[in-house]
Amino acid sequence: MHAYAANVYTSVTEELSKARDRRFIAVEQEFFRLWWDTVATSSHRRQVRQLVKEGRLEFIIGGQVMHDEAVTDLRDEILQMTEGHGFLYETFGVRPQFSWHVDPFGASATTPVLFALAGFNAHLISRIDYDLKDTMQEKKKLQFVWRGSPSLREKQQIFTHTMDQFSYCTPSHLPFSNSSGFYWNGVALFPDPPKDGVYPNMSLPVTKKTVHAYAQTMVENIKQRAAWFRTNHVLWPWGCDKQFYNSSVQFNNMDPLMKYINQNSKEFGVTVQYASLSEYFQAIHQSNLVWEIRGSEDFLPYSPEPYQAWTGFYASRNVLKGVARQASSQLHAAETLFTRYRISFPDGPVAKDWALDKLRALRWAVSEVQHHDGITGTESPKVANMYLQHLMQAMMGVEELVAALFLLPHNLDIPSVLGSHRKGGHQTLEQHVIVYNPLAWNTTAIISVTVTFPNAAVFDDDGQPVPAQIQRSAQSNVTYDLFIVVDLGGLQHRKYLIKFPDKPCCARRSKCGWTYEAKGVLFERRHVQDWTKPGRRLLPVLSECYKLMFDQDTNLLHSITYLEEKRRVRMTQDFWEYHANGDAKAGPISDNYIFSTNGSAFRAFKAVEMEIIPGKIVSEIRQYFYREEGDKDYAYSITTRVPECFGTRSRCRRLEQAYSLGPLHLNAEVVLRTSTALKNNRTLYTDDNGYQMMKRPFRKFTHNTLARNYFPMVRTAYIEDDLSRLVLISERAHGVSSRANGQLEVMLHRRLWNNLPWNLGYNLTLNDSTVVRPTLWMMLGSTSATSTLYQREAVELQHRPLVMPIDQPQKPWQEKEHRESSPVRSVVLPPNLHLFSLSIPGWNYSSNHDVHLSHVRSGKDLHSEPDYDRVLLRIMHLFEEGEDPELSKPVTINLKAALQGLGEVKVLEERSLTGTWDITSLQRWKWRTTDNLETNNQRCWSCGEETFTVTISPKEIRTFFIHFGSENV
Repeated sequence: MHAYAANVYTSVTEELSKARDRRFIAVEQEFFRLWWDTVATSSHRRQVRQLVKEGRLEFIIGGQVMHDEAVTDLRDEILQMTEGHGFLYETFGVRPQFSWHVDPFGASATTPVLFALAGFNAHLISRIDYDLKDTMQEKKKLQFVWRGSPSLREKQQIFTHTMDQFSYCTPSHLPFSNSSGFYWNGVALFPDPPKDGVYPNMSLPVTKKTVHAYAQTMVENIKQRAAWFRTNHVLWPWGCDKQFYNSSVQFNNMDPLMKYINQNSKEFGVTVQYASLSEYFQAIHQSNLVWEIRGSEDFLPYSPEPYQAWTGFYASRNVLKGVARQASSQLHAAETLFTRYRISFPDGPVAKDWALDKLRALRWAVSEVQHHDGITGTESPKVANMYLQHLMQAMMGVEELVAALFLLPHNLDIPSVLGSHRKGGHQTLEQHVIVYNPLAWNTTAIISVTVTFPNAAVFDDDGQPVPAQIQRSAQSNVTYDLFIVVDLGGLQHRKYLIKFPDKPCCARRSKCGWTYEAKGVLFERRHVQDWTKPGRRLLPVLSECYKLMFDQDTNLLHSITYLEEKRRVRMTQDFWEYHANGDAKAGPISDNYIFSTNGSAFRAFKAVEMEIIPGKIVSEIRQYFYREEGDKDYAYSITTRVPECFGTRSRCRRLEQAYSLGPLHLNAEVVLRTSTALKNNRTLYTDDNGYQMMKRPFRKFTHNTLARNYFPMVRTAYIEDDLSRLVLISERAHGVSSRANGQLEVMLHRRLWNNLPWNLGYNLTLNDSTVVRPTLWMMLGSTSATSTLYQREAVELQHRPLVMPIDQPQKPWQEKEHRESSPVRSVVLPPNLHLFSLSIPGWNYSSNHDVHLSHVRSGKDLHSEPDYDRVLLRIMHLFEEGEDPELSKPVTINLKAALQGLGEVKVLEERSLTGTWDITSLQRWKWRTTDNLETNNQRCWSCGEETFTVTISPKEIRTFFIHFGSENV
């Protein structure tokens, strides 16, 4: 920010103002907003407003960052776009309509769909497989119309431009000079600029002596690129990473060079002009050509050359990936709680400005980490720590907010425990826990609370006993895991009372409640070298859905039977390790970005211990894997929880697995390998950003076959055959592969070091010595049975009930007056619709674009009070067209009725994905395609004519602004 970004915006603003033909595009809003708020003078601000109004400074993408496309969840992609777009629209009245996704490592098919939903007219990408790009260049197919969603198809198609082999930078080679290309400002120095103004590697200035050589080099490159495209307009990007921080030097050399080419255009056969991206795409659109269609295929994984597969970052910095997603989930819960509070208690004691500040801090932190060198784990340790610090600080702030929303008086009808006094005499210790369901579905869930007492009884807010189970913790010898079955309506919370009696409970005593004390059975350590005849001594663990068989000769899983269809599948799970090369002279290396291995994985352990804890609520299997036979401490562990069926059968369909890995040995990449009898032919299915599933057949390559068959898993991966499907669902991103028939391999952790000078210079060797504890949910069943479940299960894993202990174990509180606790009214959507967003954005702009534009251009003070009454609602249809006979149908819903548990809906208006367009005024460009199907700008509001009724089709994400009535619910 200090040495580079601030100087870009300051100097570019000044330089653009000097000549009307100059142009500049700005992409990421985080740096621009930091400059705007902390560096820009009032003069700079006036200049920027004028430049934006005239289209000479153009905001492209407009999100907080250029987000990664492989390991990001679509909720967080939409959040960071919404944050950036809200700022730009409130401040300048502009709405970005083009993308510049030049640097993410591969291109997802979800991204063009989201950009289309946000109102974009064209999309631009760059990093795709080198061999595919070569073919597309040769056949002039770098430009196409992309239909990223198989369900939305032409309704949300978008014209897409792929950068050629020179990518997003000006060519760096000059035949007449040793300096780098067309970069006259040289290389930025950190932290302060040189006093003499001379930077390293500044290119030769454009003079009478050098101008012809520069012109010739530039024209040759333009013509080379022109041969790869269908129109006579060539997009020639001028700049690269960390350029234009000294833009007066750049423009003072660019201007005379362009003038010289245009003066000699007959000789060169080329004319050049400064252009914004919108001007380029307008020229392409006006060519009126017919474009080929690309379906819902993505461009993942990404290999820039034969020996480099950028598939390592799918698993780099597992802790950062986990915290980022955890923060996102916490943000969703807090947003929904604060929205409900504002509707119910607009004058309540939780200060609205304080609350919005807390939420905005977490929005900012979750947004910034979506950067393509953020959540990817491809940054230096110092930067990774910055991301973590921002996330953790903002999460702590939001925890304060949630506590205030729950605990201050006049809150959501929970009796306050504040201001009460303790009873005297000998009393059983008590603790109160509030549990909140952040989803708009009713749920029966099993939550876990860590306690320090061996005996516990649990009661709900009506004083009724609640089924629970207590056992020794897996993580500690001095704590206990208390599992509690909670019943919650959509967006509903309840308070639970935990009593800690001195003695083990007798079932007849009322204070004991319904708590089962589970005891473990420890099996002796088994050494791999002794696995001579496994499979003879099998031990069953049963639930209503599954029978899991564990082999006492190996202490590993042996098979799973899904009981509904009485089908048994042979299956084992264990840990394997790829050994990475750290010497760049000896061959390809693995680093933050790249996964490279010369051979197959090795078994990562020599002995296994097992403990089984049969339970009435959940049975738990703990497996500990030891590197060496005599090791005291385990290197890896799997804790499998097999829940019983409570309330709904789908609850027991998931097997919940938590893992522990690390610290790893250096240059180790560790995978969880699930080997089954499924005949999947090494074909894998993984999700693009949690939005849609992609088929990943195993492909053979001349080089690097293993690494190029790794794919990102953001929420879901599965393998299947004609009879069965095995599904894994995750709460953070991983890399996955199917290396052999019936195999599903998940890379969970990496620790690397190499001597490549570039990596050493930027500290990108990934010497990650952390212990990681990811979670996966596993389901096994028929294709039809799992198809109805996995989308919703993925949402439920991401947004598990929020558990908040509100006090420490202590003597009982005597409330001043007893109030009947009436739980807040629930909000329940149909099972195929997901309440994707419910928040108060705070951006203050008129819904009418003309009114807002006149306000922006009036020059009046724009530091207006946030809008605390406008609610942003998004609803997503979870299913693909044709995926399920019932759940894939369009859903007609009356939003006034559906949301009456929150309050009375007074005004409903449909908006674009990020909220800046009224959907009725959004007319995206129509592109001619080979099948003549056009972009559909119309949205189906209703099947009946009743106000507030909306029909939501498969895979649609619909966005609304809502105003509620002021009366309390």
